Amino acid sequence: MKAKAKPSNAQPGLVVDSEVVRQIRQHARSSSKTEVCGVLIGQDRDQRIDVAACIEGQNAEEAGAHVTFTQDTWEHIYAVKDQKYPEERIVGWYHSHPGFGVFLSDHDTFIHKNFFSSPGQVAWVFDPHSDEEGCFGWVGGRIERLKQIGVVDRRGGEEAHEGERPETGAANGAYDEATPAQRDKKITPIKIRQRGGEDTEESDSSLERLVFRVFFYLAASALGFALAWYVFPRVVVMPVLLDPRTGQLIDVQTGQVIAEPIGKHEVPGPAAGAKPGTNNAGPPSSSNPSSSNPGDKKGSDAQPK
Repeated sequence: MKAKAKPSNAQPGLVVDSEVVRQIRQHARSSSKTEVCGVLIGQDRDQRIDVAACIEGQNAEEAGAHVTFTQDTWEHIYAVKDQKYPEERIVGWYHSHPGFGVFLSDHDTFIHKNFFSSPGQVAWVFDPHSDEEGCFGWVGGRIERLKQIGVVDRRGGEEAHEGERPETGAANGAYDEATPAQRDKKITPIKIRQRGGEDTEESDSSLERLVFRVFFYLAASALGFALAWYVFPRVVVMPVLLDPRTGQLIDVQTGQVIAEPIGKHEVPGPAAGAKPGTNNAGPPSSSNPSSSNPGDKKGSDAQPK
């Protein structure tokens, strides 16, 4: 497309219908991982762009970081435009950036320069993750982010109908002279408090049940440990001391001997290499004199004094 007018250095005025903004957001939130696209329908007059409707870009090549208008997408867009908006024109396009902010990537800039090159065409970007949105347009032959965007509710001017609930006199600053029946209607919020009280009681009963279960499980565990303590055999470990000299076991608390040394009554065998018939038990005691040389004593007694 070629530019219809000489580029201006002033940013164009943009006015968008609130219903269009709602539809763009709804379309973008329908796909939280891939980009979606569509076109903006309206009028472009004297540096003022009015966006009155939008058409979803069906059958587009959608990906996580880019979107492309296909031939089927353009056929669908023009079919809807000719049917619903024959007097309007395409004044721009929109697409989503799920999770990576509001800007125009190189791919987005290529689309805008080749398919929406008119000075009266803009690019709307919406991030469904952060709800951030912005619009870009032609300013002096360059693509810039527009600073001022006007959102208009074209449904304004509808007649307001009376609500079913009458306003109280206190809200109007006047004395409440309602009939008893009307006063009964006005105290309906009390039921809300009552439901809140029931919710509180229900939560309290739930807490009581939880505490009861905890104590029940603790009591059952304690009973199980007690039964196991009395039913199953137990090993009692008693610390003792061993005399390093005698090898006797000594009680730690009383200090008395509780066992005889090991091997006390055993008779040791002959030492290795000893001759048979010899006594290797050690030197003779004084009570048992040696009989290895009895002749010495007799010879000494036989000598005269």
